[in-house]
Amino acid sequence: MKINHPKVMQGFPPRRESQVTFANYMRSPFSTWGFRNAESTTHTAMLPRGGDLPEINVSQSDDFSGRVVQDANGEHLPLNKLLEKYCADGFLVLQGNTIVYEAYWNGFSQHQRHIWFSMTKSLVSTAFGILMEEHDIDLNASPAKYIDELKGSGFARTSIQQVLNHASAIAFKENYVDPDSEFSRFYAPALGMAYLPGAQDVQPSEAEIYGVHDFLAKFVREETGEEPGRVFEYNSANADLIGWMIARLSGIPLQDFIADRIWSKLGTYHDAALVVDRAYMPVATGGMLSTLRDAALFGRLILNRGQAKGQQILPAHWVDETLKVNDVDGDRYSFNPLYKDEAWKYYKNMWWILDADKGEYAAVGIHGQVIYINRSTEVVIAQFSSQPNASQVGSVEFRSKLSAMRQIAG
Repeated sequence: MKINHPKVMQGFPPRRESQVTFANYMRSPFSTWGFRNAESTTHTAMLPRGGDLPEINVSQSDDFSGRVVQDANGEHLPLNKLLEKYCADGFLVLQGNTIVYEAYWNGFSQHQRHIWFSMTKSLVSTAFGILMEEHDIDLNASPAKYIDELKGSGFARTSIQQVLNHASAIAFKENYVDPDSEFSRFYAPALGMAYLPGAQDVQPSEAEIYGVHDFLAKFVREETGEEPGRVFEYNSANADLIGWMIARLSGIPLQDFIADRIWSKLGTYHDAALVVDRAYMPVATGGMLSTLRDAALFGRLILNRGQAKGQQILPAHWVDETLKVNDVDGDRYSFNPLYKDEAWKYYKNMWWILDADKGEYAAVGIHGQVIYINRSTEVVIAQFSSQPNASQVGSVEFRSKLSAMRQIAG
């Protein structure tokens, strides 16, 4: 539920009680400013745009804003009221070549970038499809075949496809809320995205695990008693591994690969950015930042099976592969009871799938970031949020907005 907080970053300089810092930028109410100014609180690398500006029609009406939708509690609300109540920062509905609804809250605007968090995973898996066209990669092989440092790590026994499906059976667990977890103490500080006293000042000679690549190779171990491929278990380290493979095999930094192969060809409105870790390497698991319109354009690229501006940017078969699911894919997801009450039916290639037959699926990030795609109705919806809770599981804010998307698209 929407909570009224005192404003942040008020005054010149800001009042102390309103000051956003690296320690609080991911915590409400400071996140309403922090998520749209992540380039101020973290270190980033730029992804330059290219080509002509998009030719997008805008046809908005008050009728759309006032359309009544049902939230996760069964309450009926006008769309704009539901989005405001449940902590949306920006919401855009793109049908075909036309923006039919676009709105912003919490000081966010059309020309500002917002952090994607784990929607970045879907972008990176998309870039991996391009890498596969350029290199002979065996999805059934261990990633250690391509990255020597992974030999002896928890990833050595997995296949690349299992990594893409978050079924790698590694011992490291995703935990956003426990400050004493391995995630909070080792992984997030190495990513350069979370505060730990003194962590940002650590020098390479002072820490065995300095950047995220050290974490993957030296910290991650296999889960005893669990076989890779059997159970879906969401783990951000998987995406960092795919990002490492892209850089290692292509020979160029991940941000440059994405900029050259996707972003500069997409014809976006603005440059994008990618958060870098403590070693200044790009964060593949959750570091992308863009404007809302540009996030929607990426969604439309996926909707159009990799085509943009009359050019085949992505391999169409790789885009299609995500929706080619079977009983094994369904079982893998259902074996994890954590998600049994959520709307998703599958997770494959770092995309969340609602209805494979309709081509209804999404990129999702913590705190309520979504790029929703519905092939059957040719609708893309991009959403940025600053929900107080990081996890989507059981979140009334997230469930309500996702339900609204499905009602609109359907």
